[in-house]
Amino acid sequence: MNVALNHAGQEPAERDQRHPVAVEILAVGNELLDGITQDTNTHWLCRQITALGAAVRRAVVVRDDTQAIAEEVRGARDRGTALLLVMGGLGPTADDLTLQGVAMAAGQPLEEHPDARAMVAARYEALYRDGAVATAEVTPDRLKMAILPRGAEPVHNPVGAAPGVLLHLGETTVVCLPGVPRELKAIFEGPLRPTLLSILGAGVAREREVLVASNDESALAPLIREVVALFPDLYIKSHARDFESGHGIRVTLSGRGTDPVRLDQRLDEAVRALRDRLPTS
Repeated sequence: MNVALNHAGQEPAERDQRHPVAVEILAVGNELLDGITQDTNTHWLCRQITALGAAVRRAVVVRDDTQAIAEEVRGARDRGTALLLVMGGLGPTADDLTLQGVAMAAGQPLEEHPDARAMVAARYEALYRDGAVATAEVTPDRLKMAILPRGAEPVHNPVGAAPGVLLHLGETTVVCLPGVPRELKAIFEGPLRPTLLSILGAGVAREREVLVASNDESALAPLIREVVALFPDLYIKSHARDFESGHGIRVTLSGRGTDPVRLDQRLDEAVRALRDRLPTS
């Protein structure tokens, strides 16, 4: 049996893990829906949020359309989402409309933020010194990345020019991240970390994997249902393969909690229950 474990290792306030904090993801970009660029960011963010013990309950992709972005942001707020991660559309070009959409949803105007301007200026100074750009001037196109919805705060981008953006919209915290994967990851794992932990609380996620010596998922279904009924707090899922593969069927068991020892015990019990019922390799 192959076992994979995820650890959050943080110590913010604890929460009731029977109702994990709700997170939504909104990916913005024509290039995603036109099939030009593959959306790897959503997959990466889902893994990070799960590892922190929270739950992504919805992920949506929309075009570079102000109204569509605003509708999704309002919807997340109305659904009581604790954290909405919006990615893409923060750059200097005319089709980068994410902040316009967020401002529309918040009912706030866009305005230059002095800290965001300082971040953009510092980045282009560094790029100019490195010979990457012809001038360090904060041109109107570059300044666009420092124009935020009123009430929002910039989040330092360690590797790119466009700052992240943080805005509290009722009970929902909206975080806008660049669509460039390297920049998104640098902000998420760095400057955004304290905010994430304050919202998501103290949580861990664990996972187990069992390989079942069968290629017929339908035959396993009633047996897996028995185990699911015994462990309603865990997520147990079979993963079908081609009948001809001969490699068996993978079953994953995962859970969230604030007590890692108890969670590990619970998963081990579920694995034993599976092994009692299923032929495993």
